[in-house]
Amino acid sequence: MIKNILGIEVPEQIDGLGDVKPYAGVWSNIEDNKVSENVARPVKAKKAHTSKVCDSLKEAIEKSNPHDGMTVTFHHHLRGGDGVLMQTIEILDELGIKDITLASSSLTSAHDGLVPYVEKGMITRIFSSGIRGRLGEIISMGKLKHPAIIHSHGGRVRDILSGRIKPDLSVLAASAADEEGNSTGSFGPSAFGSMGYADIDAKYSKNVIIVTDNMVEYPCIPASVRQNYVDFVVKIDTIGDAAKIASGTTRITKSPMDLRIAKIASTVIEHSGLFKNGMSFQVGAGGASLAVAKFLREDMKRKDIKGSFMIGGVTSYGVDMLEEGLFQAIFDVQSFDAAVSTSVLNNPKHVEITCDHYANPNNCGAMTNKLDVVVLGALEVDVDFNVNVITGSSGEIRGASGGHSDTAAGANLTVVVCPSFRGRLPIITEKVHTVVTPGESVDVVVTERGVCVNPSKPNLKAALIKAGVNVVEIDDLRKEVEKITGTPAPKQLGNKPVGYVEYRDGSILDVIYNVENLS
Repeated sequence: MIKNILGIEVPEQIDGLGDVKPYAGVWSNIEDNKVSENVARPVKAKKAHTSKVCDSLKEAIEKSNPHDGMTVTFHHHLRGGDGVLMQTIEILDELGIKDITLASSSLTSAHDGLVPYVEKGMITRIFSSGIRGRLGEIISMGKLKHPAIIHSHGGRVRDILSGRIKPDLSVLAASAADEEGNSTGSFGPSAFGSMGYADIDAKYSKNVIIVTDNMVEYPCIPASVRQNYVDFVVKIDTIGDAAKIASGTTRITKSPMDLRIAKIASTVIEHSGLFKNGMSFQVGAGGASLAVAKFLREDMKRKDIKGSFMIGGVTSYGVDMLEEGLFQAIFDVQSFDAAVSTSVLNNPKHVEITCDHYANPNNCGAMTNKLDVVVLGALEVDVDFNVNVITGSSGEIRGASGGHSDTAAGANLTVVVCPSFRGRLPIITEKVHTVVTPGESVDVVVTERGVCVNPSKPNLKAALIKAGVNVVEIDDLRKEVEKITGTPAPKQLGNKPVGYVEYRDGSILDVIYNVENLS
């Protein structure tokens, strides 16, 4: 083990993955104009007029060279309504395939059915930006053979391009597709919007299966994934339930306290020096952070501010702001609301982008690098402004890294919104359980009890104080909160690593250890 720049002991090697670097700073491993060493894209040929259409998903999988030790990938655009991943794993199990690496862009409660496949050793390694529900619990208890790798959305693209993730089979749900595999999520009975996370899988997987419940006449237009990357096409009864895309993390909060926090955050943005014509903006998942858009909308109208673009996970609220002319464009890598799909389809200013375009740290035009303001949520924040969005109060894996660290690194102003405590648990702590976004890239933490400004931003602090914002020192806030909640008992952890948190550049930020008593 070796200590990274945060003083956290991390491995120098990961079994089966080779050497890794300890985290050394937000931009320490990313250089301007440096050419990355990327793996070659698989090139496959098909003879003219050869049909790609299979009668069943099983047939398509059987034609895709399934084998022990393979890596299987999926996208998570259907979120809690996904119905394709579980069908695929069940078929692979029926075929007797073992020692699978699962590399979905994220995993939700819709994937609780993976638990028995992990417990019996069929799935032995997982790469993902997020793991929730019962699956997160059993991984936290040490039942996955190899520690899970938690990466950011941009980090996943870098992992695939670098060959760290080597997809053998990608099974990609689409709400409409044609016989050649041109496919989209923007229309059809199960429309879910952008397919931005599927692009890298389609381009770099050895075998690509498009699964749809809406086969349309050739050509399917618009096409998010194009036919020259697709091996097989399958029509099934349903790819899932698009109504379950929206969840507690993708709806604007109705909580009075969270709305108060969101209002304070909008005031911070207004007086940050960035609230002006041409500003770019993103809100992350989480009810309070999404609510900031509500107040920002009002402030933009009041001051006649016209923004440049919004990016990221997009809600219908963001679409309303686009249609009102408050922003010139939306760049959409993931739709947080099925209703957004109509805008993706019909509005040329609502632009679907790939995750590579969105957040890959190893390209020369990531949209996150053009961000002025991003508003993000948190499970915990410590006195060094480090943020945890992956592990819960018992140390269990229950959240998602997503684009948290990607956007924080790129934005001119990173605002984290959270209550100072939840129940009897302090959210502002001396040290977070798991670092997902390093404090170096966090500028402001907004709570109902005050606003904390990173010491690296003295001018911002002075501007907020001048504007009458209640600015407090973060350690003073921590002490105030602990007088209310008390100091939590230490988490009951073992010494077995069950997860490694990878920073967007591939270095290791933190290690998650097994939970010995998970109630």
